[in-house]
Amino acid sequence: MNFNELNISEEILLAIGEMGFTEATPIQAQTIPLILEGKDIIGQSHTGTGKTAAFAIPILEQIDVNNKNIQALILCPTRELAVQVSNEFDKLGKHMKNLRCLPVYGGESIRNQILSLKKGVQIVIGTPGRVIDHINRGTMILKDLKYMVLDEADEMLNMGFREDIESILEKAKGDRQTTLFSATMPKSILDITHKYQTSPTLVKVTKKEVTNSDIEQCYFEVREKYKLEALNRLIQVYNPSRALIFCNTKLRVDKAAQYLKEKGFVCDKIHGDIVQSSRMAVLEKFNSGKINILVATDVAARGLDISEVDVVFNHDVPENEEYYVHRVGRTGRAGKSGKSFTLVSEIEGRRISNIMAYINKKIEKRAIPSLEKANLIKIDSYVNDLKLILENENVSLTNPIIDKLLEEGYSIHHVAAALIHPTLDFENEDDIDFSYLKRNNRDRNSRDRNDRSDRSSRSPRRDSGNRAPAGDVTRFHINIGKDQDVRPGDIVGAIAGECNIPGSAIGNIDLYDKFSFVEVPTKYENKILQVMNKETIKGKKVFFEKAKARRER
Repeated sequence: MNFNELNISEEILLAIGEMGFTEATPIQAQTIPLILEGKDIIGQSHTGTGKTAAFAIPILEQIDVNNKNIQALILCPTRELAVQVSNEFDKLGKHMKNLRCLPVYGGESIRNQILSLKKGVQIVIGTPGRVIDHINRGTMILKDLKYMVLDEADEMLNMGFREDIESILEKAKGDRQTTLFSATMPKSILDITHKYQTSPTLVKVTKKEVTNSDIEQCYFEVREKYKLEALNRLIQVYNPSRALIFCNTKLRVDKAAQYLKEKGFVCDKIHGDIVQSSRMAVLEKFNSGKINILVATDVAARGLDISEVDVVFNHDVPENEEYYVHRVGRTGRAGKSGKSFTLVSEIEGRRISNIMAYINKKIEKRAIPSLEKANLIKIDSYVNDLKLILENENVSLTNPIIDKLLEEGYSIHHVAAALIHPTLDFENEDDIDFSYLKRNNRDRNSRDRNDRSDRSSRSPRRDSGNRAPAGDVTRFHINIGKDQDVRPGDIVGAIAGECNIPGSAIGNIDLYDKFSFVEVPTKYENKILQVMNKETIKGKKVFFEKAKARRER
């Protein structure tokens, strides 16, 4: 459906055209008319489907720019996504005079945000924690609020924001229209829709529509210790103009970015331990083309405002099938083709099978190109570059140098070889066998012992409903419990929000009357001890300490 058919004003149509769009995506074509009719919406869609414009366009259509009070509030799970959504509103509303949008989130000066709010804004986009802070301070007045949007609602609940979200919805009661977008529809989401929406209409983009047929998806079986070398080989062979590389952990992001820089690639990284201002600077460099490779974690990627990525590399197979969909959705946008390549170690084989079942599509298995092929591709690329120079530039000024060398007895071949040699770097070491090795009995026995150890460390689900995190786990004792009205979600939200840890990474939580226990991956142990012992939960100062080992039964 063309945007001209959607009863949109000339100002917004002009902005849409300047952004390069003419056809509405399925989620936009279905959602925009319903929001314009005043209906509450439940939108089930994934990254890359155009859902931001699906709610931004109809909200902008109905905003009163002469009223400087807040009329629309959009809640997002991360700072990056809040900035991205705010930028989308700015682009779509660029021809609307007196329109003001403001992103509000933690990690930035609240004083500057308060000053902006006092000047008057019609649309606020923010994270739940910072929004509730403004509401409690009295710096965010919602008396004129008409439109409420929960963007990526499932992710906000996973991060422990449910109490904040419900508190905001309670304080924003009145004659408002509520739109909720979520990739999944767990019971917790349905509870919110039943309580805070009025006869909502479900708009669902099916997996068939989400899985873009223009994206070439394949995977490579690679031994874990050779993943970086395999990544290097693939980048050389496919030579992407703009690539995103996803890793499962911040440490792997650091290692991959450092390795690629040492190999001469122009790249940078983004993850939760990098301060907000630096993250935004990295994104600006990537979007402007100053760097063409960005290495990121899934949490950081949730809010990346990036277009025209031609290749997505999964250095690790994501533990969550939904993350795979979000990763792949970063390429092949706006009708363009894209590629997604996943490196699969031996222990990740089951994950890639689960992903194929989830997206209902077979992902092709390929072999890492040989060293010989990589070098041949380098030659072809170099020859093409030389042809462009010969066909488009004046190279006659170098003739005296070549003539002088020929007079001294050097052949044309020798002269050309001397010029090419410093600029064309061939890989000349022995080629690597990237595929899995057949393990001997000792290796298999060791792996079996490790597998049994991993299985024995898993605990049954407790009050939190979270599964135990994979790998090494640290159990913490916390000095608050049921007597302080603490719920598992409060603990998950506090740890996820203050330590920038995915809510899904937090494991079992055992609540007792006066204290609690929580399990987290050991890699976060030091951060939790440094950060959480300065924080409060439910208004009470908390003290985290490593729990004594459980007795074996």
